[in-house]
Amino acid sequence: MRTTISISDSLLELAKKASRERSSTLGEVIEEALRASLAPRPKSSAKKRPSLVTFKGNGLCEGVDLDSSAALLDVMDS
Repeated sequence: MRTTISISDSLLELAKKASRERSSTLGEVIEEALRASLAPRPKSSAKKRPSLVTFKGNGLCEGVDLDSSAALLDVMDS
């Protein structure tokens, strides 16, 4: 099938370079890239939560807010 598409000049140059390197046509390179992009991807299984290594201690230091990197840096600097 013949169709017209609009792509950026830089992407077209990359595709033309790939076609020369592979000794194939520009259409074959574009078709291969499109097939790879549209291929079904395996569904990932439910991700297990990683087990965290813990150490001795009493938990967080007073004043530490894990949701605020600025607050954490303030505690670390003091």
